[in-house]
Amino acid sequence: MNNYETVFILTPVLSDAQVEEAVQKFENLLKEKGCEIVAKEKWGLKKLAYPIQLKKNGFYTLIEFKGEGDVVAELELAFKRDERVIRYLTTKLDKHAVDYAVTRRAKVKAAKA
Repeated sequence: MNNYETVFILTPVLSDAQVEEAVQKFENLLKEKGCEIVAKEKWGLKKLAYPIQLKKNGFYTLIEFKGEGDVVAELELAFKRDERVIRYLTTKLDKHAVDYAVTRRAKVKAAKA
């Protein structure tokens, strides 16, 4: 199984419940395909670097998961079909990126405490 992380941006016109429902939809898709969710971070409403579909803000979410390579294509197809998603990026993590992600999560957890 490979390590991946995906970041996707949801349109800013959604309510908190709609954002949570969209995130849950993609998590469930990954779980149905046999993936293990390693971490999930909601970064909240952030300003975009440039307007996308006339929108200047978006709800950012990061999901780290372990899975087979073919699941990425299915996940990205689901992103394309969902009109709430305005951008997404999925990357495969090498061993150094996995170590960095673990360290970063620990720092974020320590900062919140």
